[in-house]
Amino acid sequence: MIKGVTLVHAVSSGEEFEQLAELFGALGFEHGKGWQEAHEQGAAFLAPLANLELVQGRMPATPPILIEVTGLDQIHATVRERMAESSEARISEIELTHWNARLFRARLTSGLEVGFWQSENPVHGRPIAIEGDLSAVGRQFAIVVARWNAVITDRLLQGALDALMRSGCARDAVEVVRVPGAWEIPSAARALAESRRFAAVITLGVLLRGETAHYEAIYNEVARGIGQSQQETGVPHAFGVLTCETLEQALDRAGLKAGNKGFEAAVAAIEMASIQDHLAAALQAKGL
Repeated sequence: MIKGVTLVHAVSSGEEFEQLAELFGALGFEHGKGWQEAHEQGAAFLAPLANLELVQGRMPATPPILIEVTGLDQIHATVRERMAESSEARISEIELTHWNARLFRARLTSGLEVGFWQSENPVHGRPIAIEGDLSAVGRQFAIVVARWNAVITDRLLQGALDALMRSGCARDAVEVVRVPGAWEIPSAARALAESRRFAAVITLGVLLRGETAHYEAIYNEVARGIGQSQQETGVPHAFGVLTCETLEQALDRAGLKAGNKGFEAAVAAIEMASIQDHLAAALQAKGL
């Protein structure tokens, strides 16, 4: 099994050896196990990743050694500063390559040319992820909204409908169910989810601490009920139940100052519905 790749390069003098060792240390290489004998010595510099590339045909116009970095501009300045007194060193300016990266060449000694590069792709090197989109086209959604504190919940409902319509959801593809208060939301959400007619269920309501002595008990049960319905039915539930200290705070979160939490809940529902479809497709493709 392949464990690693090591490139060995000889330098001509002890002074050159020390200069390169200091440079690579300053650039952030991890020091490996070196060695020293009577007339020779070695120093190892470790990187977290190594690649061996084979080329058939014309060789690319890059140095034979390519070092991928982050903070390319700082690396360029460090190499230029550290190698300023070397008569052999030649440092190019940073250039944009045809493979969507920035690169500069550094001839550190007469026989050692290195290319330092940084990808311009923001997702370069990241694992491929399954992500949802924000299209509600062709999907059906259910909204459970509490009537209690309608001055707040109506604003949340309007925000949720706005998000769905902006994302391409048809008006007749949205079913709105009104319940007396937040306490009744989980039961209605569960019934809608179990019908299997909806890609996601959006729950909207508001609890104000000053209006009830058992505020926390109600909130905990509402949150638990909605979460349990989502887990047991497998249908995404978006949580848009506000928990606020005052009516003013609730108004702010219902679109007055701090955005509309109904809108945000609907956006989350759209994305989760899309993710469900992508996950099902991925599992089907793998025969699972």
